[in-house]
Amino acid sequence: MDEVLFGSGKARCAGWFIPAAANAIAGNPVGPAIAMAHGFGCTRDGGLLPFAQAFAAAGINVLLFDYRGYGTSAGGPRQDVNHWTHRADYRSAVAFLRARPEVDADRVALWGTSYSGGHVIAVAARDPRIAAVISQGGAMDGVAALGQTRQAERGMAALERAAKRKAMLRAIGTDLVRAGSRRPPRMIPVFGSPGQSPSGDPALITVADGNDGFEAIIGTTFRNEMAARGVLRIAANRPVRSARRVSCPVFLILAQEDEVAPCESVREVARRVQGPVNLLELPGGHFGIYVGETMRESLAAQLAFLSRVFAP
Repeated sequence: MDEVLFGSGKARCAGWFIPAAANAIAGNPVGPAIAMAHGFGCTRDGGLLPFAQAFAAAGINVLLFDYRGYGTSAGGPRQDVNHWTHRADYRSAVAFLRARPEVDADRVALWGTSYSGGHVIAVAARDPRIAAVISQGGAMDGVAALGQTRQAERGMAALERAAKRKAMLRAIGTDLVRAGSRRPPRMIPVFGSPGQSPSGDPALITVADGNDGFEAIIGTTFRNEMAARGVLRIAANRPVRSARRVSCPVFLILAQEDEVAPCESVREVARRVQGPVNLLELPGGHFGIYVGETMRESLAAQLAFLSRVFAP
């Protein structure tokens, strides 16, 4: 596993390049590759390495990277959840892979999870050379996700719900003012318990198993904070609208009790994609797909899918 850097925009993204351990899939010294990144506010050291190592062991070169402004990647503002720059970083990662001598430039796939599970659909829609896409627990429609969040908040007391929204709007307004004057972002927690955090700010993700779920997958470089301006972009993140332009094979994995990324949006992507589609529905919530038997079942299915796509 090699530490690598590649340019994206005005920054340099950091990643791990894990060369294929065998030619079982490649069939020759120049083989397939897959670009991987994490979801909403997370970093590459947060539960993704087992997936990457399994792909490499099966004969696929892997690039697992951090977005600009996250983890050990350069760039700023830091901790800014921005699906447009995230997608640009994916495109730069693909270009990096295609330029490597051990990679077949026409056999590069995309892998995403949660927020990046939507990015990979949008990126593939713009690049007909992408060989395949794997998306697990994908955030396919920001409008639907916000609607699901509002539905969940109906269980809160009216005063508590109003206080949370007021605090969130205040944080967003402050951050927008700071962005206009090029000052450091106003941060809010990415996840936490319902209600306000110790800092007095409401966390964005406050689902029932949010704390335990996040803590099971976060890495040492993860910071539980995000620029508040990123909340405003969520509704504009709608990969479902790009799905009809995806013609490569696509494998979608959804958690049937997903409380973060609406399941019906994933099913809608499955209906719209023009290429061959595999849809695997697994029991459990959003964070269950990273651990235990659910993860092992999903990974086995992903390896089978890649073996078919990348067969010599």
